[in-house]
Amino acid sequence: MSTRLEAQTANARKIAEFLETHPAVERVAYPGLDSFPQKELADRQASGHGSMLWFEVKGGVEAGKKLMDTLELWSLAENLGSVESLVTHSVTMTHADMPREERIKAGITDGLVRLSAGLESADDLIDDLKQALDRL
Repeated sequence: MSTRLEAQTANARKIAEFLETHPAVERVAYPGLDSFPQKELADRQASGHGSMLWFEVKGGVEAGKKLMDTLELWSLAENLGSVESLVTHSVTMTHADMPREERIKAGITDGLVRLSAGLESADDLIDDLKQALDRL
């Protein structure tokens, strides 16, 4: 398990660093990034930062849907945390029935995309994200 988590954490960090540089991405949240507001706390409380991250794609719901439709290597899923890389667009998947006002209050914005980095090549996953984001 520790070998798996180390590999997935390394992938997640590399993916998060890429997402921070892409012009179609508004913001990225990953505890291993210096830009993460509670990075110091995460560093103190954990020995690693895990495989989960989220980002806000510019363009809201339509951009989130288009991203989901364009990705090739990421599997759509409502539950995250597997050995394969998974993606979910909360507004159209897990929280589709929640009223918009409640979603926004809970921090679930229209462009919110959640990722779970798997064991595939980080470079391949990034290339796939790049081609999808470039089409937005």
